[in-house]
Amino acid sequence: MKRASILFSSLIFTVFAAAQDWPQWGLNQQHQSQVFFPGQALNRNIVDIVYDPLVPDEMAAVQQAFGDADLLAHYQAPLVDGNDVYMIFKSGKYSKTSYATQNWAENKLSWSGGTLVQAWSFPSDWKAPGNQNDFWEPVFHPALANGALYVPGAGGSIWKVNTSTGAGTRINPFVGIDPNTYTSSPISVDSAGNVYYTVVQLQPSGDFYQKDAVDSWLVKVTPAGAISRVSYSVITAGAPAATAQCANAFSDEATLPWPPSPTAVAPTITCGSQRAPLNVAPAIAPDGTIIVASRAHFLSRETFLVAVNPNLTQKWIASLRNRFDDGCGVALNKGGQLPPNGAPGGCRAGANLGVDPATNTLGGGRILDDSSASPTIAPDGSIYFGAYSRYNYAQGHLMRFSANGAYLGAYLFGWDVTPGIYSHDGTYSVVTKDNHYGDVGSYCNVDAICPPDRTASFPSYPEAYFVTQLNKNFKVEWTYQNTNTLSCSRDANGNVTCVSDHPAGFEWCVNAFVIDSNGVVYANSEDGFLHALNQGGTLRQKIFQQLALGAAYTPTSIDSTGRIYSQNAGHLFVAGN
Repeated sequence: MKRASILFSSLIFTVFAAAQDWPQWGLNQQHQSQVFFPGQALNRNIVDIVYDPLVPDEMAAVQQAFGDADLLAHYQAPLVDGNDVYMIFKSGKYSKTSYATQNWAENKLSWSGGTLVQAWSFPSDWKAPGNQNDFWEPVFHPALANGALYVPGAGGSIWKVNTSTGAGTRINPFVGIDPNTYTSSPISVDSAGNVYYTVVQLQPSGDFYQKDAVDSWLVKVTPAGAISRVSYSVITAGAPAATAQCANAFSDEATLPWPPSPTAVAPTITCGSQRAPLNVAPAIAPDGTIIVASRAHFLSRETFLVAVNPNLTQKWIASLRNRFDDGCGVALNKGGQLPPNGAPGGCRAGANLGVDPATNTLGGGRILDDSSASPTIAPDGSIYFGAYSRYNYAQGHLMRFSANGAYLGAYLFGWDVTPGIYSHDGTYSVVTKDNHYGDVGSYCNVDAICPPDRTASFPSYPEAYFVTQLNKNFKVEWTYQNTNTLSCSRDANGNVTCVSDHPAGFEWCVNAFVIDSNGVVYANSEDGFLHALNQGGTLRQKIFQQLALGAAYTPTSIDSTGRIYSQNAGHLFVAGN
């Protein structure tokens, strides 16, 4: 699901301290998502469990506000440890004015008699910040490590939960529980069992972006429970100060098409403090280097990747700004994605070559708090990170940096995806979704300037939806296009009905993949199907789950028997033989 407000504006495997099947975001500390065993055939939905009964209310509220009944919520990857599965369960009430009216719990489910049976439920006091008008509902994401389950808690704390009894002990890096302080990321764990997560503290009262953030931290907890933390103001040394003026973008629609002139300079705004973005899981390299993202509180364009030493000192910082030269006037066969200058959807005639039309500078990677994209560390130490960009039909860019922070290039899609790594034949490939969105216009929201029917206005680069595998240097190895046009739904009796209403196919709504030992890629789509894709880009198999719907992106996971865990419309599905 493209961001709702866009319409308005060598082989390295990690060995864990306790070897679970799928213990955290992206499988391992590097978020590589490849396992050492094959996945099962998608012959049947073995299990169908509702974990979010609030979905109908949320979809109704989103439809009332934005016109489409979408599910704009991020959910955790099901965590698997042998016979046991750990999954979010929600309760309370959905309110469009505050996510905090909902309750988050983590349930332990165990396989028994061919199905999953609840063993216990741990109710967390964690609350999501913000509301429906700020960003998509943030993710609540635990991790398995050290024989325990670590669960997000209130006030920037986490809980260490006994996996046998479900009893929890709070781990708190702060004094007391401040309701304006939030555990903001999925919990990540390194090979030694050290736990990492990020925290954001806001000022009391007001909307999320109304006042500058108070502070933000990276927290580390050792297996023995020793706590250390570092402020983002320390690890982002070299970034603009909170009170500095940062370059923004043109906003006056009367000056469209952009840029207003070849010499136009975009306005500036107060940057705000550098802080952890919501939903971004820290990644940890084999040498212990922690990779996190950072953004200015008031400006999604002032963004960085930051490398942190194991002692929580800064190793390096790399800006995402002014990195892309694929904007105005760059032809498709040269890597551009905009229509020609002067054409509908293109920049103003005479615009500078390659610039972002909204800034008149080279394009940059933005970090929105809607996104759940997290860094992936490849076997050669390269870091891949998906960042947002509006000027290429809101597709974003998948950026690559070296282990030392040098920028190495980008691919033309990167929005809200943690790419998977397929290690093979002494090298590796990068697996990503590759949505070429329709109905958003190329770079602006005025139909006369940026026609929303992409296929009609730019037929050589039409709306289409792919899973793409790249080599490490972003050369395409294969693509698979979802050409299904049918919107289907399953009723209470299991009957499925369909209507053909998606002529361009459906978006891939996966944000983190499963890749099995044979290179088979498992990914869910907005059409409600879980897909298994062969190497080479052919369809191995697919299975329908619950409902075709526009949705925020969700991850897949797998257990050691090869059963695939997927999500659709607030249901947890397990598919297999």
